[in-house]
Parts: sequence; structure tokens; C-alpha cells
Amino acid sequence: MEEKLFNKNYLCLCAANFLFFFSFYLLLPVLPFFIIENYQAGNAIIGTVISCYTLATLVVRPFSGYMMDTFKRKPLYLLALSLFTAVFVGYLFAATITILIMVRVVHGLAFGLTSVGGNTLVIDVVPSEHRGEGIGYFGVANNIAMAVGPMTGLFVYEHFSFNAIFLGCMACSLLAALFASRIQTKVRPPVKRPPISLDRFILIKGLLAGVSFMLLAFAYGQISNYIALYAKEMDLSISSGLFFTVYAVGLIASRLFAGKRIDQGKVTQTIALGLGITVFALLGLGLCHYFNVLGADYTAVAFLLIALSCGLGFGASFPSFNALFINLGTNAQRGTATSTYLTTWDLGLGIGIFSGGLLAEHFSFSTAYLVASASVLVSLIFFVIVVTPHYQKNKLR
Repeated sequence: MEEKLFNKNYLCLCAANFLFFFSFYLLLPVLPFFIIENYQAGNAIIGTVISCYTLATLVVRPFSGYMMDTFKRKPLYLLALSLFTAVFVGYLFAATITILIMVRVVHGLAFGLTSVGGNTLVIDVVPSEHRGEGIGYFGVANNIAMAVGPMTGLFVYEHFSFNAIFLGCMACSLLAALFASRIQTKVRPPVKRPPISLDRFILIKGLLAGVSFMLLAFAYGQISNYIALYAKEMDLSISSGLFFTVYAVGLIASRLFAGKRIDQGKVTQTIALGLGITVFALLGLGLCHYFNVLGADYTAVAFLLIALSCGLGFGASFPSFNALFINLGTNAQRGTATSTYLTTWDLGLGIGIFSGGLLAEHFSFSTAYLVASASVLVSLIFFVIVVTPHYQKNKLR
């Protein structure tokens, strides 16, 4: 009999994933304001502080994949999630920018291990015939968190205090750990590996796809951390939090569409479509401030339409790239494939966040988004010419 996708384990994991990312997105848009108000820092320093989190995540990713493939996944996932929860206390007592950077580094390490754990566990609990849909719906939990998290964070910032945000993040992460504790996983036979082997940490066959994915992540780094400042610079008549809400609507819609196409074997076609949409969306974002000559209302409408287009593009690309990496590895390399997928993402994300701060400091946010659009265009060309033939030759399923 065909296994059901929406079983207890899957629903608990989706709930844990939502709460985990909700705590992340709750803090994300207000962190630049926290740095400015508490440390009187400029855009370059903001980019440095934010990017050190991503770079710490990048460092731990390959080791996370190895640990998830070697040890029991659920206890490791719970340990990482508990550490992620505890680190929020550090923000309450970060008296200097140096201490804040240390807190961000530890938080990035915990985030890296937790996210690899969740993305690996979902492959274990999802029936193989529903893998594309399962990955898609799992990502929807993340996208819903993206829809409501930033707006909630900005609301708390405007009406309460930064400490209220930090405590709220901690409470959500703790609840995520409670849901995760309810997951029951199958007993896996121990994995035998050679003493020294590069494929313990990196999926070698996924490196070419990783280049394309990294270029996409570079662009995402510009969106996720600076959109609120860009909206403020343009003096929009709407809350910048609406960008994330509309963006998440596009993500959710395209993820559901992408999941079914993945299960039909159309992985590379879906990625190419998503990258193409993203190129034009980011180009529009970079030119959005020119709509101010037509009036603030036109700029706001263009801003939200671009947000929807960004969501459609990224939403089609994310689960498709995830499935591509999984299909290139064996069943014993699920953790490694997942960590490689996320490692290349973090590498591009960290570079994007850091360079975004520098570009905004010396040029403008508009310039940063135009550079991001060019990055995704290169990603699309490289994916079609190089990655797609390599994938068709080396895929295992």
C-alpha cells in the first residue's frame, strides 16, 4: 500500500521547521536596526556582523552532513535545536560589537547543524514516491514563517523592545524542540566509511550544481537582509514587512507547483524556469526606485509585484535544487547531499550579504540588486550549459 505523506512524524517535523525558521525570521529584519541603535554602526559593519553568522553556518555544514549520516539523526537534531534556542540569551547581554559577533558565530554554528538535521530527517520520513511534494511542503513551512516572521518582528520592534524580540525567538525555538521530540524515526544500520574520504563531507558530484546554486544564494543575500533599509531609502508608503509576506506567497505557490514537477522527473526544467523568473525580478528590484518619479503609490505597487516575482522564482528553484542534490547521491549520502546543498547556499549567501553591505556603502542598494540580477543570469547560463548535462549523466534516480 502507498504510504501517506501527512503522517504524524512529517507533521511534527513541519511544525518544528516552521517554529525554527519563524524565530530566525522574527529577528532577521530588525537586526540591522538593533546594530545601528545600539552600536552606531554603518552599513559595512552591519554586513560584517550579519555575514559572520552565515560564514559560521558555512563552516559547520560539511561536518553536519557527516554527523547526520553517521550518528542517530533525531538526538543530534534536538541537541542542535536546543543550542540554537539557548544562544538567544546572548543577544540580551551583548554589550559590545565584538561580543555580538561572538554570539552570531555560535548562533550560526547551531543554525547550520539544525537546518541540515531537519532537511535530512524529512527525506527519512517522507515516502519515496512523494519525495518532491514532501520537500515542497516542508519548505512551505519555512515560507509561511517568512511571511509572518518579518512583519511580526517589525511590529514588535515598533511597539516594544529588542529584548521582547529575543525572548519571543527563544520561546518559538523551544516549542520547535518540543515538536521535534515527538518524531519517531526508523532505525538505520550503521554507515561504514573509509577512515579518510572527501565524500564524508562533500557530495563531489554535486559541486557543479553547487556553483549555480551559490550564485543564486548570492542574490538572495541581498534581499533577505537589506530590503527593509532599501524600502526606507525609497520612502515607501507601505511597510517593508509586506515585501516578505508577498514574497512568501509567491514562494508557497511555486513550491507546490515545483514539487509535482519534481515527482514527474522535471527537475532541471523547473530550476531553469525559476532562475529565469528571478533574473527579471531582481532587475526590477534594482530599478524600483526610478518609479518614484511616477509617485509613491506606483513604487509601492511595483515593489510588491517584484516581491511576488522573486517568490515565484526562488520558490521554484529551492526544492528543485534540493532534489537534484539528493538524486546525485546514494541513500547513505543523504546527509552529505543535504549539507552540500546547504553549504553552497551559505557560501553564496555570506558573500552576498557582505558584498551587499559594501555596495550599499559605496554605491547604493539599487546597485546591489542589479549586481544580484547579473549573478542569477550567470547562474542560469551555467546551469543550462554545464550542470544539466552533468546531472543527466550522473543522477541515480
